[in-house]
Amino acid sequence: MATRKNAPIDPLTLEVVGLIGTVVARYHEEYEEAAAGHSLTGAQARLLSLLSLEPLPMRRLARKLKCEPSNVTGIVDRLEARGLAERRPDPGDRRVKLAAATEEGRRVARDLRESLDFAREPLAALSEEERLGLRELLLKMLEH
Repeated sequence: MATRKNAPIDPLTLEVVGLIGTVVARYHEEYEEAAAGHSLTGAQARLLSLLSLEPLPMRRLARKLKCEPSNVTGIVDRLEARGLAERRPDPGDRRVKLAAATEEGRRVARDLRESLDFAREPLAALSEEERLGLRELLLKMLEH
């Protein structure tokens, strides 16, 4: 699916790219609103969401969020001050600190996920077969 930089892109591809962009923009807008409802920034909410799945080293968090480790330190500091995250030694390497969501942090992350109606409502209008097809197409796109 790779295209050369100078190769023309057909109108259908341009339209699909535009639609994907619109979906992503709406998702981010709603995510920011949901985060603000919990007095969190979007970055804090994204980091908390990641930590609700598993404790992670600070450097890996920085890579996942595509930011500098020093920025992650500040975000974790603010979440920790609110009792939503904590730092723990890594059992495999005590020199490494893991950031982890607290019980309250996991509850807030769950509330954030459950409050995102943008994706849930339009997807509910699709049949299960259509949702399965969409999932397969998205996975196929992500493989490239």
